[in-house]
Amino acid sequence: MSQLGPFMDAELTSQPEVWATAIAQAKSEDLLPADGLRVAVIGCGTSWFMAQSYAAARETAGKGVTDAFAASEAFLGAERGYDAVVAITRSGTTTEVLEILTAIQGTVRTVALVGDTTSPIMTLADDVVELPYADEQSVVQTRFATTALTYLLTSIGVDLSVAIEDAKTAVTAPVEQELIDAEQFTFLGTNWTVGLAHEAGLKMREAVQGWTESYPAKEYRHGPISIAAPNRVTWMFGDQPEGLDKDMEKTGALYINTTVHPLAELARVHRVTLERARARGMNPDLPRNLTRSVILTD
Repeated sequence: MSQLGPFMDAELTSQPEVWATAIAQAKSEDLLPADGLRVAVIGCGTSWFMAQSYAAARETAGKGVTDAFAASEAFLGAERGYDAVVAITRSGTTTEVLEILTAIQGTVRTVALVGDTTSPIMTLADDVVELPYADEQSVVQTRFATTALTYLLTSIGVDLSVAIEDAKTAVTAPVEQELIDAEQFTFLGTNWTVGLAHEAGLKMREAVQGWTESYPAKEYRHGPISIAAPNRVTWMFGDQPEGLDKDMEKTGALYINTTVHPLAELARVHRVTLERARARGMNPDLPRNLTRSVILTD
């Protein structure tokens, strides 16, 4: 095995097992906002995209109005009427998340999902979903993000047993040379999988320094499809908009849209990302210009 990215390798491969733990935990706890409450979900980077996926899934399931915000751009004033704020943060030290929780402490109920249970967020949030078994050493996130989302989706009644089974293959399957060599990737999603698409794009930018884009699937033909070409990839999470496959045939790009569960497809992207990084001599455990947590100073 390559010496590049050993932490990412072990962490992405562990996802099916870790998801099963999160499902059992979610079924045994009652920490998240009740059905019918108006909820804001915040996070930074990867956690923001998981917030988007949860917000779309919760509202679509009829559990209540749910909005997702990048923590740095969240609108949580009293006039918006939120009953609860859910924060997602692997490290529990991200400046923007801590600033928000400090500002709203005592005014609205807060729940944090966190990997590092020794972090400052433990005393800021009213309730904490502790996911230390999903914490990571690699700077590039894989299993914490998907495990947090697994917990959140399970809490609203989504059955992820198929995702676990599909992921067992996705995290270990060999990566085709066509994907290793591809010049560019675009990821697409609909509803709750839009957040997965954005996260897939971020992973490849972080670990491979690659040209990646991501969009809601129906937006793709409103301009972005213009960059589709041979040696480029368009990857659809979940059910495609009608006729997209036919339009993709004309571009010469590789179009991927499988029947694999979208969460398992994201795990497959993690494997593809790692192998692309290795092929380029890059270490996704320590990517350029990035740290495990963004802690801002004056």
